[in-house]
Amino acid sequence: MGLCHGKHIHNPQNLSENPIIPGDLEKQVIPEVDKSTNYPSPSPLPSGFKNSPANSSVNSTPLRFFKRPFPPPSPAKHIKAFLARRHGSVKPNEVSIPEGSECELSLDKNFGFSKQLVSKYELEEELGRGHFGYTCSAKVKKGDMKGQEVAVKVIPKAKMQTAIAIEDVRREVKILRALAGHKNLVQFYDSYEDDDNVYIVMELCKGGELLDRILSRGGKYSEEDAKAVMVQILNVVAFCHLQGVVHRDLKPENFLFSTKDDTSPLKAIDFGLSDYVKPDVRLNDIVGSAYYVAPEVLHRSYNTEADMWSIGVIAYILLCGSRPFWARSESGIFKAVLKAEPSFDEAPWPSLSADARDFVKRLLNKDYRKRLTASQALSHPWLMNHQDIKIQLDILVYKLIKAYVCSSSLRKSALAAVAKTLSVPQLAYFREQFTLLGPNKSGCISGLSLKTALMKNSTDAMKDSRVLDYVNMVNSFQYRKFDFEEFCAAAISVHQLEGMDCWEQHARRAYDLFEKAGNRAIMIEELASELGLSPSVPIHVVMQDWIRHSDGKLSFLGFVRLLHGVSSRSLQKA
Repeated sequence: MGLCHGKHIHNPQNLSENPIIPGDLEKQVIPEVDKSTNYPSPSPLPSGFKNSPANSSVNSTPLRFFKRPFPPPSPAKHIKAFLARRHGSVKPNEVSIPEGSECELSLDKNFGFSKQLVSKYELEEELGRGHFGYTCSAKVKKGDMKGQEVAVKVIPKAKMQTAIAIEDVRREVKILRALAGHKNLVQFYDSYEDDDNVYIVMELCKGGELLDRILSRGGKYSEEDAKAVMVQILNVVAFCHLQGVVHRDLKPENFLFSTKDDTSPLKAIDFGLSDYVKPDVRLNDIVGSAYYVAPEVLHRSYNTEADMWSIGVIAYILLCGSRPFWARSESGIFKAVLKAEPSFDEAPWPSLSADARDFVKRLLNKDYRKRLTASQALSHPWLMNHQDIKIQLDILVYKLIKAYVCSSSLRKSALAAVAKTLSVPQLAYFREQFTLLGPNKSGCISGLSLKTALMKNSTDAMKDSRVLDYVNMVNSFQYRKFDFEEFCAAAISVHQLEGMDCWEQHARRAYDLFEKAGNRAIMIEELASELGLSPSVPIHVVMQDWIRHSDGKLSFLGFVRLLHGVSSRSLQKA
């Protein structure tokens, strides 16, 4: 967790006036409202009481008036307060609302880890300190790594005052162990414990934080250097997301360089707030760092898309040296995240490439459905030709194909029309995903291909996140075959296309194609039946604009709504 201390500005909406300069960003604790501030209030005694201090003219007891209105409530709970309750570190005089099993008086703090740390490692100097522990260097005393330096994260058991806090530590070790081996993820070696602490032994990265590199460069990177950083971040995040793991605290402080060399690889660290994201389940606890938190996290309903927002904030900072959302208080930051739009008008944005601006805008879309996934971001034209890109299988493809297979024939025709309007750069992502799914000699993939490709990328994390449930999902259509053209139709995200500036042109061109090939006269009742709508939906009221009265064919409005795959609930809202 952390925050950036910056120069105060009078207009928080002008977000471009928050340059990151050396000394501007520190290792961070989210700002708190000054609790010592006493807002003036009138005397509770009625005016009829002559001795009331409120009616006195004595100078030592002046009349008390409101000097300013009370600050509006935060749009979300304070992240720091939430984490304090989560870990049981609320002060004695503060009120805490118990969550889940936090009321337990006796907590089992035995993790089952080895207790032989001191026999294998010699702990040395402290490297850094966080909210719930600290990290120090250590030297290996015996074994294959004898003499090598490592990093040891020390988490005091005394700070684990809730069952949730204990589970967080257990899950962090489990995730690090499962994901070990990725070149852009800090290498995990082992975990230990004693009566007082849990110890997580990891690779020692001597190159410092990404944050320090940003500051050493005067607050920003060139486009080419920023690309090299973003590719490494996206590579590891795409890998994590495929395994069903969301980091939840991506920020420059949580990426370290292996060495001080300019070409040193970047490593993701600190999975203390990470969690598994199960199919069709959304997370609801508010964790992270205020400047990097996604809007849907504040609304307490999010998934892996929240990480992509955080990456968008990092990209914005790398390219222009300013934060996209800034305020002098945590509540102000939250309001900016929810309501303000990042500025792309101030320097240096006009001088940067259109692809760079588009890349950041598509990550900082407040509608998480329109945001790029990590695999899609790696396929974006801005990064397309970078040498270190390793495209990962995108779990979004599985979700979209599942929805496509269950769709009506009319919706499939509509999606096929949209697929024909995609440009060559847009098709690059689909070609990468199609190749990863292993087409056969005839150039087709099947449900079995989807199953095989996912199993090929499986780790222990996939079992805990239940991503492998998608394997069971494809059993129902494992012999169904898709050529590349139909795969594009099945794997299109209409929401993401809507987030692009060219959406209107896509939709109009697709509708023209649909008119020639797939549009036909259709009754409202037939359309409702094909969409599988509930009889309780007042179809003639909510769908009257879907069909042209002149010829009974689907209207443009009906075509666009059909693309989204409607449900009874969405129609009733409409």
